Amino acid sequence: MSNAIITAAGLRIVKLLVGRPPQSITGLLEAVGVTRTAVTEQLNELVAGGFVERQMQRLSGRGRPRFMYRATDAALVLLFADRQRLLVPLIWQSIDELAGGEMVKKIVNRVSRALAEHYDRQITAKRPRDRLRQFVRLLNEEGNMVEMIDGDDGRLELDKSSCSYLSAADPARNVCQIDQEMIASVIGRPVRRNSCRHDGAPSCTFEIV
Repeated sequence: MSNAIITAAGLRIVKLLVGRPPQSITGLLEAVGVTRTAVTEQLNELVAGGFVERQMQRLSGRGRPRFMYRATDAALVLLFADRQRLLVPLIWQSIDELAGGEMVKKIVNRVSRALAEHYDRQITAKRPRDRLRQFVRLLNEEGNMVEMIDGDDGRLELDKSSCSYLSAADPARNVCQIDQEMIASVIGRPVRRNSCRHDGAPSCTFEIV
């Protein structure tokens, strides 16, 4: 999913597309009441952000083909992020209340391992520094904003300006723990979290120790 932000005008178009068959620009023009240029620009931004999918539709006869647009799952996730922020903490709380803290730890460990395996299959390097470099490249290819910091003093850090799990955060920071354990597993070294977006920091930073 992209880290792009839907503008108010783009959000209006997305809501017109959600739950409906693919729409043409002409159909959207009738609904939003703005110029064709404005709608086209918004659609281009939404397509680039991954929130709208564009497909060519060829008409029968001699009519010119036209583009049809539909909202993607990424748009739905963004539209209902607030519901995720409500639901996810309740899920963690229920697991803790019904099965106890040890079960929560097992789930954190199981999920972090599964996520690590997703990246392990794509990483070929052996040394932690090289593995981190490949890992950062994979994360950025997925649309994250991540940087590897290789300090002159030998300090190795991962700086994540974007947080893939922001809408899935919970008060106990189980999701943050999953992220930290996943990174440690991928790199093959212990990891210390030095800052976190949930604490108001501009980014999440992890130091390889």
